[in-house]
Amino acid sequence: MNNRPGIETYVQSAEFIRNVIGSRHPKTAVILGSGLDTIAEKADDRIIIPYSEIPNFPISTVDYQKGELISCSISGVQVLLMNGRFHFYEGWEMWQSAYPVVVMKLLGIKSLIISNASGGITDAAKPGTFVLITDHIKLTAQSPLRGLNLDDIGTRFPDMQNAYDRELLVEAERIAAEHGIPVTRGVYAFMSGPQYETPAEIKALGILGADVVGMSTVPEVIQAAHCGIRVLCISCVSNKAAGITESPLTSEEVLENAARIAPLFEKFVEEMVISIDRKSE
Repeated sequence: MNNRPGIETYVQSAEFIRNVIGSRHPKTAVILGSGLDTIAEKADDRIIIPYSEIPNFPISTVDYQKGELISCSISGVQVLLMNGRFHFYEGWEMWQSAYPVVVMKLLGIKSLIISNASGGITDAAKPGTFVLITDHIKLTAQSPLRGLNLDDIGTRFPDMQNAYDRELLVEAERIAAEHGIPVTRGVYAFMSGPQYETPAEIKALGILGADVVGMSTVPEVIQAAHCGIRVLCISCVSNKAAGITESPLTSEEVLENAARIAPLFEKFVEEMVISIDRKSE
């Protein structure tokens, strides 16, 4: 039986964070994907909380992810940043991968921007392009909601039809057009990793309707849907997926290409954060 804990465990985490950040009450959170963490360094009024200090929190084991929760200000808007996430391939259970989302709910987060670095499957998903995710394909029976349901957080059987918020999607497209940011819509395929996909797997995913592929994001999205948190997912295409080109796939390539488009990503997130704040007034 999955050993997902009761709500009290999440409450302990949330209370610790609330005591550290004091009177701040961010309504928007951002999960930073691989190579997309420069925005965390440039944010104002930062309060940095290492994951290792938060009761019951998982700890990032990927060496290039810092493992910090950051309360900060972006263009005058209070935001909560996750600099580092918890992947299924690291050995965490799905509920642990999505653990921070429940804590965000308890902290009063209403909107969540999730980013990731992904492999492009279709011609439209070119390296350097941002894909606004409209839906996902999860080819695993695992779910962050498996086990004990948190009745105080959400229903046993949450609807996933608007897991990727349509209003945020349209607003993101407007902002991208205004600032010359290359975007397209697409479907994200979740693969468990840590090995990259085979060419045959990528071919199959393309037939199923996937535009990009990656090893994160979906656990957090499912948990956000359960929590009633609005989600905008920005997938940054860092490379072509396996079999599309003859080049071998490496994490170095992913990070290098993500770093190249990081300035555009920073602008994108900044404008989205401002827009979400204005519309919530």
